[in-house]
Amino acid sequence: MARPASQQTPYVSIVVPLLNEEESLRELYEKIAGTLRGARKTYEIIFVDDGSTDGSYAVLQELHKRDASVKAVRFRRNFGKSAALSVGFQEAVGKFVVTMDADLQDDPAEIPGLIDAIGDRFDLISGWKKKRFDPLSKTIPSRFFNFVTAMMTGIPIHDFNCGLKAYRREVVKEVNVYGELHRYIPALAHWAGYRVGEKVVQHHPRKYGHTKFGLSRFFKGFLDLMTVLFTTRYIRRPLHLFGGWGIVSFLAGVAIDGYLSIEWILGRTSLSNRPLFLVGFLLIIIGIQFISIGLLGEMITRQDRGEQTYSVRDKLS
Repeated sequence: MARPASQQTPYVSIVVPLLNEEESLRELYEKIAGTLRGARKTYEIIFVDDGSTDGSYAVLQELHKRDASVKAVRFRRNFGKSAALSVGFQEAVGKFVVTMDADLQDDPAEIPGLIDAIGDRFDLISGWKKKRFDPLSKTIPSRFFNFVTAMMTGIPIHDFNCGLKAYRREVVKEVNVYGELHRYIPALAHWAGYRVGEKVVQHHPRKYGHTKFGLSRFFKGFLDLMTVLFTTRYIRRPLHLFGGWGIVSFLAGVAIDGYLSIEWILGRTSLSNRPLFLVGFLLIIIGIQFISIGLLGEMITRQDRGEQTYSVRDKLS
């Protein structure tokens, strides 16, 4: 027996993290629902209230009474956007999952286009706010951040931090988002083997309230980038990271001290007044320490390699 329409698996799950966005929620809901009804797609909208102190949750309760497709999760305190997205991903059951911010700067009209862009080629489509309506204090650091991230991750997209993204469901169920790693979901998905693409999306000026993010997020973002690089590229081969830098440092120290030793043997210099000789010894010691750390890391990872999992796309038995 077919399930009632209200109980059928939705075509798309919309995950919306929010913090003190009471004024925008009703309008956002109307735009999302109107877009998806117009496209004749079944949907669920999952709002994750990240510890709001205004009337945001009361608005969500009102919307839930009006439309059973509206779901809401309320945190006891502010845990951050990554935590909100993680919980929203756990709740999502749609074939596709779309994330967007609650401040009306992301346009719900872009949702069908993002899903269509996935097609057969991609598993994740990241929005690109090519024309932004944000102050320079936000856009300039963001461009620098995106440039550095694209260069270090090798993923040629322009806007890692755009809240508007579309995913196949299996992506959000597998990618582990915590801390502040929501900025790097495309990188995490890419290194898990998923295909990542990009689509230009419309961006709007903020209509209500003010931004919840300051410049400190960019400093934290670069620290998180180091975390992502290490935990994805080198977590199973730490010696490749630490050993590489260790060898460079060790060889540089040997070269410096070797040259000065030859000069001393030939009577051309005195080592007692050459600080560079001590620098060479320091580089040798640092190199040995880095290599040792890498070897210890290899010994530790060897213990749990039996627990390693891989992203499987298809399986025939």
